Amino acid sequence: MKRILVAAASVVLLFLSIGAAAQQARTIKSYTDFGDYRVVYSVFNSDFIQPEIAQQYQLVRAKDRAYVNVSVVKKEGGARGLSAEMSGTATNLIQQSRPLKFKEIREGDAVYYLAPLRFEDEETLTFNVEVTLPNGKSEKISFRRKLDRG
Repeated sequence: MKRILVAAASVVLLFLSIGAAAQQARTIKSYTDFGDYRVVYSVFNSDFIQPEIAQQYQLVRAKDRAYVNVSVVKKEGGARGLSAEMSGTATNLIQQSRPLKFKEIREGDAVYYLAPLRFEDEETLTFNVEVTLPNGKSEKISFRRKLDRG
């Protein structure tokens, strides 16, 4: 009986440590700082956008579509996006590259940039984006995401 309890406790500890490691692995950095500015980025499935918002900004919603979202804010106390220029590419694991064409979205004082992207289910892409900050300086960010049609 004691041996069964020890084995059960070991299994529970194993699952807890795996769960903690998995939780830590889910933490993905989604910004890069450049001096006084912070470039914030994400990639999300197009289904995340509400239909009325998609219609208002002429954004396509489909299972095989995602959007790369990039904004530039002041690092200290900058909740609103700032005007910037950006271009980039998305490259898959076999080095097939496609351009990202960013569209500026303004909602009140907020400014952010969206680039539509078609993807294959469970495709891993590396995003390389060149951002011209409000001070005129060009910077590059690079990040990788695995997309699924979930």
